[in-house]
Amino acid sequence: MKPAAIVACLSGASCATKSPVALFDNSAEGSRIPTSYESAVMGRRILGLSKLATFSTVFPDPQSHGSAHQEGSNTLETRPSGLAGVPIGLMDYIADCEDDGNPTILAIKIGTSFKNARAGSNVTVSMRWTPPYPPSKRISLVSRLSAFIPFFARDCPYNTAPEHPELPDTVPYSAANLPRFSMIGYLENIDADDSKAKDLAVCYTKKHRDARYWLPGNRIHTSEWMRLVVTSVYWVGGFGDRAYIGWIPIEQWQKVSREEWESIKLPGEKKGWSEWSVDPAGEL
Repeated sequence: MKPAAIVACLSGASCATKSPVALFDNSAEGSRIPTSYESAVMGRRILGLSKLATFSTVFPDPQSHGSAHQEGSNTLETRPSGLAGVPIGLMDYIADCEDDGNPTILAIKIGTSFKNARAGSNVTVSMRWTPPYPPSKRISLVSRLSAFIPFFARDCPYNTAPEHPELPDTVPYSAANLPRFSMIGYLENIDADDSKAKDLAVCYTKKHRDARYWLPGNRIHTSEWMRLVVTSVYWVGGFGDRAYIGWIPIEQWQKVSREEWESIKLPGEKKGWSEWSVDPAGEL
């Protein structure tokens, strides 16, 4: 049973009369869970619009061939012992310059994620949707539940003001109700001639203006163009009573066209959105 349903069923009357979907969203559209392909379209839009991702790799055995310890003494890093097989996740820049579902990466050779990949680690790139605008209407979970569950009263200890109200809320929405996903695969060098390298640089620096300082051939860092060859995609679209959660077949991920993902809107791309509902006019 889903967490929302468990909480709702704490009240017998609530469980008998209200489903988890009805508790949060009274629209007819809210009762339909998107398909894996519709989720793939949303994921490709997130990839197309977003700038940052978390790269997860695994530290190699220092005795293995190709590990960081075998690359020479100029790695600028002294790793603690006992890291073999330990995962690490680090933020990095990302772009969608080839428009085929395989993210474009400007890999800096000294980066830990890229050293681990060269030593044989697979790579998982995780992304999440961050709305550019806060919702104009937030429905309090506690206030909705209090209508059905007697002990969720207004003086409930969980219905309190922010601890530091003088600071802006950096997450003014329900992040658990928004899509996120992981692309699993491996890094592959992009064989770029002068023309393609220029196209990649133009595409990449449109999103990351500061990246022009470490383009291939710069005097600071050794860098190269790479792509993540995506072999699997795991998707969490939000709450399970209204979103698809599970694996997206790779052929669906690859099939999505730019025209398709440009034709939809994600929650929060437009001002005035409500975080608990789905706009039947095209905002997913």
